[in-house]
Amino acid sequence: MAAWSPAAAAPLLRGIRGLPLLHCVQRTFASQTEGELRVTQILKEKFPQATAIKVTDISGGCGAMYEIKIESEEFKEKRTVQQHQMVNQALKEEIKGMHGLRIFTSVPKH
Repeated sequence: MAAWSPAAAAPLLRGIRGLPLLHCVQRTFASQTEGELRVTQILKEKFPQATAIKVTDISGGCGAMYEIKIESEEFKEKRTVQQHQMVNQALKEEIKGMHGLRIFTSVPKH
């Protein structure tokens, strides 16, 4: 039986897209990706009355698809489609590089 060596084990420790397994584990436990932080910051600027903003990269960390949950007074008395249009407009430039976007909007309950 051959002795274990890091070089021999390297092919076995490859994860998705050939990335080292450790990289995949680090992404799993990371708080937010750069894309999530960027989208969150833009939404905070565009919706200063927002009481809750949650942005989640649902594409496995590559930034192709996001889920956005946002609660803001700015949505009051607007139909859901209008609320979503407001979010789409706020993220107009970022959306160009995305594959998809899931948006959930709401008005704070007092």
